[in-house]
Amino acid sequence: MARFKKMLIANRGEIALRIIRACKELGIDTVAVYSEADRDCLHVRFADEEVCIGRGPASDSYLNIQRILSAAEITNADAIHPGYCFLAENAEFADICSQSQFVFIGPTADNIRMMGDKATARNLMIENGIPVVPGSNGTFEEEKDALAAASEIGYPVILKATAGGGGKGMRVVRDEKELKGAFSIARAEAGSAFGNHALYLEKYLEKPRHVEIQVIGDQFDKVLHLGERDCSIQRRHQKLVEESPCPVMTVQLRRKMGECAVKAASSIGYVGVGTVEFLLDKDFNFYFMEMNTRIQVEHPVTEMVTGVDLVKEQISVAGGNQISFKKSDISLKGHAIECRINAEDPKRDFIPCPGEITTFHPPGGPGVRVDTHIYQSYKIPPYYDSLLAKLIVHGRNRNEAIARLRRSLEEFIVLGVPTTIDFHREIVNDARFISGDFDIQFLEKF
Repeated sequence: MARFKKMLIANRGEIALRIIRACKELGIDTVAVYSEADRDCLHVRFADEEVCIGRGPASDSYLNIQRILSAAEITNADAIHPGYCFLAENAEFADICSQSQFVFIGPTADNIRMMGDKATARNLMIENGIPVVPGSNGTFEEEKDALAAASEIGYPVILKATAGGGGKGMRVVRDEKELKGAFSIARAEAGSAFGNHALYLEKYLEKPRHVEIQVIGDQFDKVLHLGERDCSIQRRHQKLVEESPCPVMTVQLRRKMGECAVKAASSIGYVGVGTVEFLLDKDFNFYFMEMNTRIQVEHPVTEMVTGVDLVKEQISVAGGNQISFKKSDISLKGHAIECRINAEDPKRDFIPCPGEITTFHPPGGPGVRVDTHIYQSYKIPPYYDSLLAKLIVHGRNRNEAIARLRRSLEEFIVLGVPTTIDFHREIVNDARFISGDFDIQFLEKF
């Protein structure tokens, strides 16, 4: 664990602060990079060193590979942690880090490439006997090819960007007319977001749950899973609430999904933390959807039920160490739920709301964790994701976790900008959420 002396965090906000905390406990010095808009962000204050890498827009700062590498060089960092988003799943960045003698805290560039291209990942899963949603054999550049494939698969289908994520370049279409209208829009959106216009098709499953398996692999060909997270409560394919265990999970189903997730990661020699994501239908059939080759926003949910510090473990395996625990050491204790608190106005179609935080009072008490980078008088810049904080609660069972979450949301005070706190209060008081009877269309009927 002592391999790294200094780590540069190529990210911002709560995840940068989370990584800094892990490094401090491991005795690793940290370097924060920041944009001019983030000068007063907490990750800058708590790092050992800081370097300004450009103006507010991410293209001028957090996505500027050369400036990040220059910051690592002038501070003599020996490792770079990308966090999530920005460059976390950029294979070129991982390659350049390695070529520049910086350890990239994540999987290999080849791992990222294989799983980052959704069509390639899908074909790889088929080769390894892992169930996938029926869909196209490759990607499409032309609308006519997508129409032919959709006719063969059968409507409804979902258009997906092969390099996509976060709902971008994704459209559900229920007939030929809708597909004709959606194809060019999805293709343009994919090109703008990922620099890759290619799309592919999958059969659209009605009312599935979104269940992901947390995996970790080391450089000794060992891959383990740490159970599942249910991420079904989403808005426009963006996760809002995550929990572990999944309310409908059984011991046998967890074993099967876990084995498939481990097999998927092992098939590419995966090193690092990641998640293998599945759709689970009402008959408990599950299908591979994608693999995220990074630490996830919702990783604290797994940390709360397993007791494993995933960020420390991620750093450790990147440093050449074996996974510090055995499969038999992992059991899910109690229940954890996470709410993403965003600076958005639910009354105006969740429009992002930058501005100044005039009052900030996070909740506390037993089993309550708040991961955040904000504070009173903090000014939210307009350039980045609207995530302000993650509220994570843990209870002995799901009922206690819900009660604790309800109480914590009542205590949580953020004034100065609209937030999703009240919206989350409505969710946790909804009878379907309380019963665990929901799917990815939950908010469509909310």
